[in-house]
Amino acid sequence: MNHGPTVLRVCRAVVGPVDADDAWSETFLSALKAYPDLPADANVEAWLVTIAHRKAIDITRARVRRAIPTDTVPDAPSASNHERDDDLAEALDRLPNKQKQAVAYHYLADLPYADVAAILGCSTAAARRSAADGIAALRRSRIDTPGKGEGP
Repeated sequence: MNHGPTVLRVCRAVVGPVDADDAWSETFLSALKAYPDLPADANVEAWLVTIAHRKAIDITRARVRRAIPTDTVPDAPSASNHERDDDLAEALDRLPNKQKQAVAYHYLADLPYADVAAILGCSTAAARRSAADGIAALRRSRIDTPGKGEGP
């Protein structure tokens, strides 16, 4: 089964489009090294999302330490074959980290809440609540955006 697109969607949701490719690559490099020790009955997709979660944390920490030049404007990320809803990406980026991650892991990676809870280090109920709160916030931001509140 090809888990690459799922991991890329999760990476984009968690670290944004600029760093997503790096997180994706780092995820699969780490997975290749660790694969021989993976139990035969493991949920490979949840395992890969867990690795992606850790790589996203690493990239986020590195981003904070990275110097940002002020005399030049960074290039915009190149467009990929996947269409992106920039408004949704911006709304997702404004969510608190736990909500953003819960939404990404449950709705984009299609992981059950038990796996999301294991990745986030919380209870299943807390993972469910974070995802629900994140979706509610996304819906509110869509309704509050002028021109987008028409319809359900």
